[in-house]
Amino acid sequence: MPKTLLQYCVSFALIYLCLIIGNWIQNALDIAIPGSIFGMLVLFALLVSGIAPVNWVKPGCHFFIRYMMLLFVPISVGLMDHFDLMLNNAWAILASAIGGTLIVLLTSSVILDKYITQKEQQSIHKERD
Repeated sequence: MPKTLLQYCVSFALIYLCLIIGNWIQNALDIAIPGSIFGMLVLFALLVSGIAPVNWVKPGCHFFIRYMMLLFVPISVGLMDHFDLMLNNAWAILASAIGGTLIVLLTSSVILDKYITQKEQQSIHKERD
């Protein structure tokens, strides 16, 4: 039990530390990107570089995913409080959602097409050699 509790504490502390660093980066750069996004990038960099092993973060992540619906309740209540504002801006919200999706879809398809073409050319060159 104490070992599990310590794992949860380390996991939550690391996630929260990345959030604090992300908020600091956002304030230092003074841009509109949320600090939580920078925090996730910091956490990703720590995990990829191996500075923070995955098993340090795993207990907290499982906990957050398990109770994720509860984390969205305040946001849902806030949306219902400002429903008239959302209704007035529905076309802009819809256009940005569809436009963003199309941009990601087209960009992904172009990159994937170039990648597949490059791999096919490499395999053709290998067969010739």
